[in-house]
Amino acid sequence: MTDIRRSVILTGASRGIGHATVKRFSNEGWQIITCSRDPVPEHCKRDPNWTSHIPTDLADPADVDRFVAEATALLGDAPLNALVNNAAVSPKTDFQERLGCLNGPLDDWREVFQLNFFAPLVLARGFATALARAGKADEQHPDAGGGAAIVNITSIAGHAIHPFAGSAYSTSKAALSALTREMAVEFAELNVRVNAVAPGEIETEMIGDEYEPLVNRIPMRRMGTADEVAATVFQLCSPDFGYVTGTEIFVTGGQHLY
Repeated sequence: MTDIRRSVILTGASRGIGHATVKRFSNEGWQIITCSRDPVPEHCKRDPNWTSHIPTDLADPADVDRFVAEATALLGDAPLNALVNNAAVSPKTDFQERLGCLNGPLDDWREVFQLNFFAPLVLARGFATALARAGKADEQHPDAGGGAAIVNITSIAGHAIHPFAGSAYSTSKAALSALTREMAVEFAELNVRVNAVAPGEIETEMIGDEYEPLVNRIPMRRMGTADEVAATVFQLCSPDFGYVTGTEIFVTGGQHLY
């Protein structure tokens, strides 16, 4: 079988976990299509594998549809090997409080669910045909293995109360965990695997000094890195995990055990 360059679509690519994941796939030689509200970082424009970045507001359903159309046009008849739903939002109220059950307008809750829950569902539907092409190709060439893959980025906050995650964010991530299981069953018919990665405390630009006390609740006694999350996402998209679907992997240093 001739080696075929694999392709991935990834949301929320301009910083943090998303940016590290793009770098990992790029280092492995994958073709990459990305989106985020921000333009592609300048230093990434020199990367020949970061071929296409489409500025998109995934909180806007019309913009999600536009992104699907533009990315599909870029793919043409080529298969899509992986979709990584990483983009998410955890807003604060006007009083700088996390968006909870007793504060903040319900419209803000709807925006959180639109981006954190509905956008992954719409993108999975929108790219199902391209993903199925990759799944079918792997069925025809068993040595390729693994089929296509969808990875949803959930959160430790979707499984336990977190001091810095508001109720809107936490429940949207819990819903995404449940969606992952449902998608795994339905997409299996297309030879597309669906899994989730639930990060804990990860060192990114969003982490402040207030997170330091949480390190004492982590058995490994340190925060994780975005590269460690990216490595987990990549492995879930590889043939090594070709018989893994409907699983949520906790990248938390053991914090989720408490």
